[in-house]
Amino acid sequence: MNASRPINPWIIALTVMIATFMEVLDTSVANVALPHIAGNLSATVEETTWVLTSYLVANAVVLPLGGYFASLMGRKRFYLTCVVVFTVASFLCGIAPSLGWLIFFRTLQGLGGGGLQPISQAILVETFPHEKRGAAMAVYGMGVVLAPIIGPVLGGWITDNFSWHWIFLINIPVGLLSFTLTSALVKDPPNFHRLSLKEGGKFDYLGIGVLTLGLASLEIVLDEGQRKDWFSSGFIVFFAIVAVVALIFAVIYELGKERPIVDLRLMKDRTFAVSILMLFVLGFVLYGSLALLPIFLQTLLGYTALLSGWVLSPGGLAVMFMMPIVAMLLKKVDTRWLIGIGFTVCGLGLIQMSGFNLQVDFKTAMMSRVVQSLGFAFLFIPINVLAFQHIPPHKTAYAAGLMNLVRNIGGSTGIAIVTTLLSRRSQFHQANLIGNLSPGAPAFQGFVDRATQLGVSRGGLSPVDAAHMAQGAAYGTVSKQAAMMAFSDTFWFMGVMCFLLFPLLFLMRQGKATGPVAAD
Repeated sequence: MNASRPINPWIIALTVMIATFMEVLDTSVANVALPHIAGNLSATVEETTWVLTSYLVANAVVLPLGGYFASLMGRKRFYLTCVVVFTVASFLCGIAPSLGWLIFFRTLQGLGGGGLQPISQAILVETFPHEKRGAAMAVYGMGVVLAPIIGPVLGGWITDNFSWHWIFLINIPVGLLSFTLTSALVKDPPNFHRLSLKEGGKFDYLGIGVLTLGLASLEIVLDEGQRKDWFSSGFIVFFAIVAVVALIFAVIYELGKERPIVDLRLMKDRTFAVSILMLFVLGFVLYGSLALLPIFLQTLLGYTALLSGWVLSPGGLAVMFMMPIVAMLLKKVDTRWLIGIGFTVCGLGLIQMSGFNLQVDFKTAMMSRVVQSLGFAFLFIPINVLAFQHIPPHKTAYAAGLMNLVRNIGGSTGIAIVTTLLSRRSQFHQANLIGNLSPGAPAFQGFVDRATQLGVSRGGLSPVDAAHMAQGAAYGTVSKQAAMMAFSDTFWFMGVMCFLLFPLLFLMRQGKATGPVAAD
């Protein structure tokens, strides 16, 4: 971190990524264990969803505040504090005696983990010279993109072979290793200026309180909206109003402060502003497709949780393979074109998924996911490198916090919208298809007659029972086909989103991973 660089920057990169990888992993690792947690803690599966929501809410609250707290405490000290809180909270989650305590400890875990992403990214940006930042972002990107993909598979394997407690307890040795290596290897950069209270660094209780209230309310609306039928629920309406009022006040309040806790003035740089929007869409598509594809595979094709995980896993390998290549291309190709390639490839993968049917085979589903994942490799590194290109060094932690927050909110929004769209489109298609099941429809009557004959001749059923079974099978087929069409619509919607971002590429400044970063 200093001028002589006595420590290899790649060692520092791997050091800060250890805890960050585990933190991102914990956003998805508990998903498949919810039924086990519910059974063990005498709760309903719906109640246990707060195990996920509480973590995401706490994460969203801390993400934009990383730069502010680092300026008060020192970057290294704040990072170590986050590692300790995350590790201790993981242990407490693993031994939680009830659902209430587990949700409370997950909130603590989210608060500790929320500071790891932006600070580790800021450390990487300042550890590597500008021309090598693409390679540094490749390391960071592998963790951030791979962790949500690996999470469900790892969580399912641990739950099936051990117990849900170990989903959290495995973080303890990782946290201890991270704390030890960070203490020994990482230092605050020479140009880092710690803000003292005398210099105007008075703790901003109002700003933090309002921002926390707004982000927490927004996350609750996004996570619980579909389950509670959105604005037909007074619960959702209340938190939506709180989110809008609190966030508008927070924006006005922060723009008026000389030393804001979230530096929204960074958005004046159009390249950074466009990068923020692209990270939102990246989070939307990454987490949205990650939520949608396993549901499709398990509910319509009958895959097990583990088998659906294997459909996703090769996509993670594709990301690992392509990210170093993209990092090398950054030195030779205009970054904007790499982003364009990324959205094109990702969009094509999603459009390919929209062509799925109920007979799609394992290989086709897997290859579509691989194509989409190749797009992620071309998106994450170039967007992050271009976003930091004109950010002053002392603002990197603020920028990183804002970028990670927007990507995570994009993910929450993506999951909320695709699950809602899936439900609404399924109802729409079922209403249209149900008209074909009238007794006078030749196709329907022919299906019922054949199925009734089979039930009588092969199943040994009475004609009345066989007819009832045949009609039930017809309705089941229509319901399944309506769901398939809804999945196709939702995949197509996400694919189109990728293509709609192309015009924004021309608003970004041209850039390659060479040359010095702008001072201001």
